[in-house]
Amino acid sequence: MAADAFPSLGPPAWPARITRWGLWIIGIGVLLAALSGPLNRFGVVEAIPALLVLVAGLAMLIVGALLAIVGFLVATSKGSPIPRGAAAFGIVVALAVLGYLLSWLRTGMGVPAIHEISTDLASPPAFVAIKAIRDAQPGLNPADYVNDLSSPNGTTNVPEAQRKAYPDIQPLILQGLPADQAFARAEAAARELGWEIVAAVPAEGRLEATDTTLFFGFKDDVIVRLRVEGGGTRIDVRSKSRVGLGDAGTNAKRVRAFLARVEAS
Repeated sequence: MAADAFPSLGPPAWPARITRWGLWIIGIGVLLAALSGPLNRFGVVEAIPALLVLVAGLAMLIVGALLAIVGFLVATSKGSPIPRGAAAFGIVVALAVLGYLLSWLRTGMGVPAIHEISTDLASPPAFVAIKAIRDAQPGLNPADYVNDLSSPNGTTNVPEAQRKAYPDIQPLILQGLPADQAFARAEAAARELGWEIVAAVPAEGRLEATDTTLFFGFKDDVIVRLRVEGGGTRIDVRSKSRVGLGDAGTNAKRVRAFLARVEAS
């Protein structure tokens, strides 16, 4: 019988199929990850559902990337026709987004699960105007400073956790600067950072503001307290998240940025 009586079946088609599936799943994963923040920021869903959307997007990116990589590698080795350019682009996008999200998660896991930072742990500045805002919205973290924070893993002593994780968070002493000038400098720094000023009371040395995170739109509250000390002015800052157990280090970054701007101005 002639050798060509049985025509070649050619390379298998399944690598192309799973590559396409992988690309579709990657696309959905990227879409979910991209929408998770705006869904909360614009009030479509609350914080927890928005975070679940992000987790779903992360899971789909992992599955899609694995499928696309397997399909790409097998198709390359067997000579199967696949859209190599689209596959390579999709894999790169998936890995880039995954890398960013995993680095963010890693940062959050590397800091204590606390949601407020204060430069004065013995006598933290107390919210006044913002306390009324928080009290009017049930379900928010309390406005008062909480020394011991309960979590699924037990109880965390907030001051002790801050001292260990953020030893550099300290009051700022502006030597030789009168309180009124220091207050003006602090208020200018807050506005430059994009904070919404809720209360500015120079006579009390009290500045209260709200900062909104860029992606998720989480609202965190800040109080700045100024006191005359020696021949200058001492500035204390307290930043607290409205929702969530941990803050992935956001409040510490905010306090550092504010103090650095005040000191440099």
